[in-house]
Amino acid sequence: MPIHNVFIGIGSNIGDRLHHLQEAVDLLARLDGTSVCAVSSIYMTEPVGECEQNRFYNGVVLLETSLAPEELRRQCKAIEQELGRPDAYPRWSPRVIDLDILLYDDTIILTETLSIPHPELHSRKFVLIPLLDIANPMHPAMQQSILQLLKCCSDRSVLIKIKESIRIK
Repeated sequence: MPIHNVFIGIGSNIGDRLHHLQEAVDLLARLDGTSVCAVSSIYMTEPVGECEQNRFYNGVVLLETSLAPEELRRQCKAIEQELGRPDAYPRWSPRVIDLDILLYDDTIILTETLSIPHPELHSRKFVLIPLLDIANPMHPAMQQSILQLLKCCSDRSVLIKIKESIRIK
């Protein structure tokens, strides 16, 4: 079974944000055929869209997995639900946990349920900067590295690196 390199964006802005991120990473590591290879620094960031909510803690996780993209998406949704995120929620609303598949090897997928690379990856510093903590992969659709995308990113938000970190168990 082939092994794939996958970058997952993680975020939380409800309750003990760092604890929720740690729980999500622990659960990702327990998925069949999956191991957590790296976790970025964690950054405190301003919310996007609905601004009257707590700041987010955001990071990026690098996985090696044999799971197919749709199955990995299903497993990420199951982890979100296990950690207390409702099945349906308004866009940009506060959330206990958010798991987004950012990149899956150099694959481009566009279905009703899955878009890889993540469609807003290139325009969000809270994804680009943590991703660069781990690697500088190419965006398969835009044919630019993450560093190149960051240099031309219009997002003017300021990220604050927090001292606490996520452990790989």
